[in-house]
Amino acid sequence: MSLLEVAIAKANHWLNSSIDEASKAEIRKLLSSSDQKTLIDSFYKDLEFGTGGLRGVMGVGSNCINQYTIGAATQGLSNYLKKSFPAKEINVAIAYDSRNNSRLFAEITAGVFSANGIIVHLFEELRPTPLLSFAIRYLKCDSGVVITASHNPKEYNGYKAYWNEGAQLVPPHDKNVISEVNAITSFEQIQFKADPSKIKIIGKEVEDAYYNEVIGRIPKKESILKQKNISLVYTSLHGAGITMVPECLKRLGFTNLHIIEEQKIPDGNFPTVQSPNPEEQSAMQMALEKANTLRAELVMATDPDTDRVGLGIQNEQGEFFLLNGNQSFSLMMWFILKNLKDKKNAYIAKTIVTTELVDDMARNLGVECHNTLTGFKYIAELMSQLEGNKKFIAAGEESYGYMVGDFVRDKDAVSACAFFAAMAAAAKDEGKTLYQWLLQMYVENGFYKEGLINLVRKGAAGEQEIKTMMEKFRNDPPQTIAGEKVVRMLDYKTSTEKNLVDTITQPLSFPKSDVLQFYTDGGSKISVRPSGTEPKIKFYISVRTKLSSITDFPSADEQLNSKINSITKEIAG
Repeated sequence: MSLLEVAIAKANHWLNSSIDEASKAEIRKLLSSSDQKTLIDSFYKDLEFGTGGLRGVMGVGSNCINQYTIGAATQGLSNYLKKSFPAKEINVAIAYDSRNNSRLFAEITAGVFSANGIIVHLFEELRPTPLLSFAIRYLKCDSGVVITASHNPKEYNGYKAYWNEGAQLVPPHDKNVISEVNAITSFEQIQFKADPSKIKIIGKEVEDAYYNEVIGRIPKKESILKQKNISLVYTSLHGAGITMVPECLKRLGFTNLHIIEEQKIPDGNFPTVQSPNPEEQSAMQMALEKANTLRAELVMATDPDTDRVGLGIQNEQGEFFLLNGNQSFSLMMWFILKNLKDKKNAYIAKTIVTTELVDDMARNLGVECHNTLTGFKYIAELMSQLEGNKKFIAAGEESYGYMVGDFVRDKDAVSACAFFAAMAAAAKDEGKTLYQWLLQMYVENGFYKEGLINLVRKGAAGEQEIKTMMEKFRNDPPQTIAGEKVVRMLDYKTSTEKNLVDTITQPLSFPKSDVLQFYTDGGSKISVRPSGTEPKIKFYISVRTKLSSITDFPSADEQLNSKINSITKEIAG
């Protein structure tokens, strides 16, 4: 069957089911429209759990986020929970962010859980994703869900599912839940009729316990006491961060926080930005302009569900610029590891596409660094495996996600903002800036610079194009990249590492994943992977050189920029 035939069949199946009349009217409109692409994109497949759970455009259809796909996911998760914990009273926690329909979808999720006899702990108002992870462990829940699509455009929403350790689902749980969802062949199997007696509101004590955990892990508190009045600028980009980040900084002792008022009110339409993504200059422009006026020490912006944070700092000329995720994570690790008193059995973690500067730094400072596949759920899985034998310190990834301490098992922008503010205070207390720290870190550990190419390919046709691109790189790998000879190729789908010089192949000890990595004889590294949450194929570029002194930085930076540009032109055309 063609994709159109599949979509029509699924649409008619929905049309002949027990869904509401408004949804049926939308389906009839799609079927009668000449816009076959929208019909195909809405119905050509069922939404699946990726690295971030369910995520998609809101609307009617099996491939969209709506009350029925949310309900089916929750029913499948309920069925799996009841099979996994047959002899106990099951508890789950639910949170949601500022996106359109997030509260509605959270209530639907709570209703289906409760109709299945499961006790639900529901946040009364929007709250950051990391607090959901914390609440699962604090309330001893068996699972949890947060309704969010992270930093995606306003048309999107999503559904992240968590297990009892406060981490997102990993194998075998993710596949088993999908199997349970796929076993639901009619909407009558979804128990939508809520049992209000089983739905409880989460109280303030959970947040208080979270703040205590964060504050207890901040080093150099004496610097905060001395520099508590440093100027900090923060924007929540219309998201959930406004509910916790300012309060956390206040409890830590900071007294001069400037909040971007135009972006303070939670709003799923994100009216002041094209995309609520703290990776993008445009999203942080208001905050950067405010910081420039105030001559602030640090700019911070969090995404709608507050699991990622973007930073802006001043260079030597007083100009504000954005740190990328690799720079922010490296600087955080440099600060934490240099102030870590007990390094015995200590380790940090990162993902395979994150800068190897952190690997080198950890080695230099006497701490183990473990690498995982992309996604904090794999870092959390590693933490569970090493628990009791080694001491977890912190983790991060290049896509602006950071986690310090083991009390949360997912990216945490609330605690990250606290740490970055503490770093700004500590640098100021030394008579330095974060920019000067950044350059000193490069001198001590090597100058790594990264670039990222995102090629967006939407819909069914785009998905096939991405698959074709991956097949070409896998079956016909490049011999050279920007004039450098490719000497190693790592294929995480086939779990093999090939030395292309002596043709020796050895196994990779990672779960299988559709990721390729190429290493050159010039020290460059290029990683290729389809996004698990967005219609993109991503190319991660890493280049490096030695930095003998801070004064050599401008020329070294120009050299690495030139190399990244050459690689980008060759890959992206």
